[in-house]
Amino acid sequence: MASAPFRPFEELLDRDSALSRLREAVAGADDGELFLERRRAEVLGFDDGRLRTASFDASEGFGLRAVHGETSGYAHSTTIDEPALARAVATARLAVGTGGGTLSAPPPKTNRRLYGDADPMEGAAFGLKVDTLREIDAFARALDPRVVQVSATLSASHQEVAILRPEGDLVTDVRPMSRLNISVIVEENGRREAGGHGSGGRHGLLGLIDRATWEETTREALRIAVVNLGAQAAPAGVMDVVLGPGWPGILLHEAVGHGLEGDFNRKGTSAFAGLMGQQVAARGVTVLDDGTIPDRRGSITVDDEGTPSGKNVLIEDGILVGYMQDRQNARLMGVNPTGNGRRQSFAHIPMPRMTNTYMLAGDADPASMVADLRDGIYAVGFGGGQVDITSGKFVFSCTEAYRVRNGQVQEPVKGATLIGDGATALRQIRAIGNDMQLDPGIGNCGKAGQWVPVGVGQPSLLMGGLTVGGAAA
Repeated sequence: MASAPFRPFEELLDRDSALSRLREAVAGADDGELFLERRRAEVLGFDDGRLRTASFDASEGFGLRAVHGETSGYAHSTTIDEPALARAVATARLAVGTGGGTLSAPPPKTNRRLYGDADPMEGAAFGLKVDTLREIDAFARALDPRVVQVSATLSASHQEVAILRPEGDLVTDVRPMSRLNISVIVEENGRREAGGHGSGGRHGLLGLIDRATWEETTREALRIAVVNLGAQAAPAGVMDVVLGPGWPGILLHEAVGHGLEGDFNRKGTSAFAGLMGQQVAARGVTVLDDGTIPDRRGSITVDDEGTPSGKNVLIEDGILVGYMQDRQNARLMGVNPTGNGRRQSFAHIPMPRMTNTYMLAGDADPASMVADLRDGIYAVGFGGGQVDITSGKFVFSCTEAYRVRNGQVQEPVKGATLIGDGATALRQIRAIGNDMQLDPGIGNCGKAGQWVPVGVGQPSLLMGGLTVGGAAA
């Protein structure tokens, strides 16, 4: 049976009373909102031939915020009622002090729908989900006798939010999410290697548990594992690198994207601070953050302040033209919000965050880009990465990479890490492929202890002079 829709002002709070409380909290402030949320999430994990995880989580609550200058007063509660709201008002008022602020203009309205509102957990019976995971395990083991371990995870969530604005507007959004991840470990001659693949987005589970989908995902995970079985130690040194399309955009996300978030630039802690209007990348490089792509993992109809998401150009033909903004940082910087005010849950304060960040395609043939490498690395898959926002320095590990000599892709390499800094790497892009792809829908982004779903994407890129960490040549 489908759950009843989340209607906090029909079942838990009186809307007029809640609005009065909110206006009390933001009197003399510059901004604020009442954010209410109900979230349900399910994770099923099949590992080592059996169902190891079957979890369900449900939560609801509210967060009340008052913003004055650079200060935010925030209070949240897992109880949605009048007494809890009254206590939250007293806490939020601490940030306002004696007041003196003028409420910012409300966000524009939208009736756009980027995804459906059906609960993905209710789209398939529990038994069907478990049977699918069991079939994935059996299928992977039957594909190759070297398979010794299979892990498959199905996850789904349903988030419902209601945002009450001080001017009286009520903004709502229903956000589904589903994801399939498969990991395979193979063994040969005493050596074990792993490969993984996944997909997901703001849609139901039925597409992911379709046999054709999970078979393709399983084959790709196995292919990567088998490639790594034959991998040799990666070389070390400064060399040219070709990045594949799609998921390698995670390097762009970390090395460049975070540095283009408004709070870091307002505070002057980003490597890109003060560079608006200047050339920060090679000509031809255009980077966008776009929360408006239907059904994508990083997309949001509205952000967590009630601002409609946008298709925001950050770098255009190598020139820095925009930052990602929430309402507070946009006001302090004298610009418009961009629909990037996001939070992990009602218990967290919003901040500027990426949605789907990607680079537009160029006109280079990817095969020709690889053929131009005399001695370098062709990096197709990435794992974890780290970046220092202030310096822009990054370190990324490759999960699938190959040595290239005289324009020929040769042996796979293991243990390769790419080291550099975002500003320099952008300037060293020598060719941009005509094959832009978005990632398969598996991205998460952490910032200040908060995690939100995101998307990345890029075409193939030829980058000169990256430092590759690995074994000594």
